[in-house]
This record gives sequence, structure tokens and C-alpha cells, in this order.
Amino acid sequence: MPTVTKNYDAIIIGAGIIGAAIGYELSKKGLHTLNVEMLPAAGYGSTSNSCAIIRLYYSTLDGSAMAYDGYYYWREWADYLEAPKEEQLAKFHECGTLVMKTKLNDGLRKQLVFMDALNICYEHRSNAQILENYPFYDLSSFAPAKTLDDPNFGEPTGGQIDGAIFFPNGGYISDPQFATRNIQLAAERAGAAFLFNSRVKAIPTKNGSVEGVLLSDGTRINAPVVINVAGPHSSQINAMVGADADMKISTRALRQEVAHVPVPKGIDYSAVACVTSDSDAAVYTRPEVGNNILIGSEDPPCDSHIFVDPDNYDLNFSNQWTVQAQRLGLRFPDLGIPGKLKGCVDLYDVTEDWMPIYDSSCIEGYFMACGTSGNQFKNAPVVGKVMAELIEYCESGNDHDGEPMGYQLENIDHEISLATFSRLREINQNSTFSVLG
Repeated sequence: MPTVTKNYDAIIIGAGIIGAAIGYELSKKGLHTLNVEMLPAAGYGSTSNSCAIIRLYYSTLDGSAMAYDGYYYWREWADYLEAPKEEQLAKFHECGTLVMKTKLNDGLRKQLVFMDALNICYEHRSNAQILENYPFYDLSSFAPAKTLDDPNFGEPTGGQIDGAIFFPNGGYISDPQFATRNIQLAAERAGAAFLFNSRVKAIPTKNGSVEGVLLSDGTRINAPVVINVAGPHSSQINAMVGADADMKISTRALRQEVAHVPVPKGIDYSAVACVTSDSDAAVYTRPEVGNNILIGSEDPPCDSHIFVDPDNYDLNFSNQWTVQAQRLGLRFPDLGIPGKLKGCVDLYDVTEDWMPIYDSSCIEGYFMACGTSGNQFKNAPVVGKVMAELIEYCESGNDHDGEPMGYQLENIDHEISLATFSRLREINQNSTFSVLG
């Protein structure tokens, strides 16, 4: 017989940055919460290998609004955490984001409509202005993106990119796991509890309602609310409780590689560079510690999508690492490819349209914050607040499926509709269908 532990008001499955933020916000509402995490520490999984980029442009108005609202929490990180003055905190490097205007993104015309609607600052920059900060760049067009086995790889395809859009309100977090630890401590100050090295084996239900979780060691923990924030394992958790029965949007674990490449001698990259997004070369970048460049793929059609078992996948670098580095090398000809590969291999939790699911479910008391698709780290503080409100809304007897909840963002004058992030939505055809969201 399983051991029944003390009861909780809510159990959060997962202690990545979004799971920790949900625990924090529910605890501030007076709920007795427990984050259950299979790994040894908060933010130890996919969060730890997140590129942790803070940017504002998405393929929906609500997605952009959420990112803009989130930016203010990162800018005022200590205030969000209600942290004591002596506490060491993760650093937000507000270097801005530079998005190349290309044929593939149509010069961000659609996104700029959202930026104008939300009063988000941006600047148009010419190629000459780009070269003021990046004199080592080749601004030729190489699109469409190719893999190294294509005989035309590296050959210009005519003309140049058409300048860029610079967003001053953006940047990156240098240590995403440390940021998660910051939220964990804030949550614990508010009364939250965390349980590590513990895997959920089953989610008991009775009469269509959750009753808590059963751990792999036989321990049973009771709660009327369970939230799936299990990242790459989210689809397994949904199937475990039968919450996938009515979902139109699903989640899968997608293997990803990120390259870390040293900057050529004589260039202090962190002093001149910002976050970049380049759909022509199909890579995004940011400065990385040790005067390195972090290089990720923007998921062009030529890059294979490798969906995997999150408990059994190849952790070794593949040719994809070299492809990404070489694509940036087209833009940055002096960039060398080191003999020893550095970076990370980890997983995205991807939906069909690369937009998240923040929703209730067909199981009473069971909620999900998943399908983050590699682009939701920045939104963690907002998601924590949204999910806390959604849980309160549903547990008060409201029908979220029939009357989707709206949420007034705290830092900007905009109300998002949670229907945007529903498990029942149709695939968003306006999506980039990439990590850009």
C-alpha cells in the first residue's frame, strides 16, 4: 500500500523555470503547494540549457504582449522576487535584439503591427548601420538555408539582406538555472515546498477529478489540483491521466543542439554584440561567457526534426552543430570552427504550431503549462501569474472551455485571451513554425 503524505492544495509536476514560477504565484495566493521534480534541483533540466533570450516579437499579438509584460519582470528582477538585499540574483544583460530583415520574415511587417499596437520601441537599421557594430559581417543573402551536403552551401543567392530591426528592450539571462533557483527561494519564502529526485508514476482520479500523484517509490501525495509543467515529459504526463483525450494540440520532445564557438582574437564580442536573429542564415545568436558566441538553429525546412523519447536520446553532438556554426560563418567569415565542440544537446517541448498550451483540461482539477517549444523562458513570470489566475477561475466553478478567461497584464495595458493558448485551438497558421514562435 502506498504511503499517504500530508495533503497539499496544489501539486506542480516539474520545477523548471515555469513550474517554479507557478509554485511561487500560487503560494502568494495562500495555497499550500508542492513542486515535484524528477531531477536533483530546480531548473536542472531543459531550463538549464535554455538560451534564455528575452525578446518581444512573436507571431501573435497576445504572444508579443506576454513577452513585453515579461520583460518588465526581468528588468526589475529583485522586485518580482521580493528578494532580500543580500541575495545574489541572476543578471539580465539588456543588450537589445537585432532581427535581420529578410524575404523569409518579410521585414517583420506583421510583427511590427503588433509592436505599434503595444507601443514597443524599435528602430530600423540600414546595412551600413549594422556594419558599424558588426564590421566583420558579410550581409549577402544566402537563403534558403542549406545543409553542408548541399553543393550550393555557402553560395550567395543574390543581393543582400534589407537592413534590420533593433529592439532595445531585450537581451538574455546568462545563467537560467540560477534564475530558477532565485524563483524557488522566493516561492519557499511564500510557503511553497519542493521535492526533488522524485518521479510521478500515476495521477489518481475519482469521478473525473484528480486526487493527487503517486510517485515511483510508492509515495502518494494528495491534492485537488495538479499542474503539468513537465517540459519534454509533458505528453507522457497528459497520457498518464487521460488529459490528451480531447486535445487538438499535442506536445512532443524535440532534440536540439546549440553551438558555442570562440570569437576570433581581437574582438570583444560581448562589448559590441546583442542578441541576433537571422532567418536568411537560419541562425540566432547571443554572447556567451568566455567571449564565445552561442548559435542556435531557427529551424529551417532543411534541418531535420528529430522527435525522441525524453528518457532515451543521443546526447552527443551531430553534424547539426557544424551546420549551425558554418551558417553563422557565412555571415561572419573570420569565425573559426574549433576542434573541440562545445555547447549543449537538450530537448524542446514542441506543439504543432510552436505555441504553448496554458490551459485547463477534460480532467477536473488538472491543468497544463506545456508545449513551450524553446521560446517561453522569457515568459515564465507572466505564465506563473496567468496559471494562478486560471486555476482560481476554474476552481471557482467557471467554464474556461466555454468562456475562456482573459488576463489583464500587469505591466502593460493589454488583456490577453487564454483561448490563444488553448489545447482546443486550431493550429495557428500565422506561426513561424519554429523556435521563434
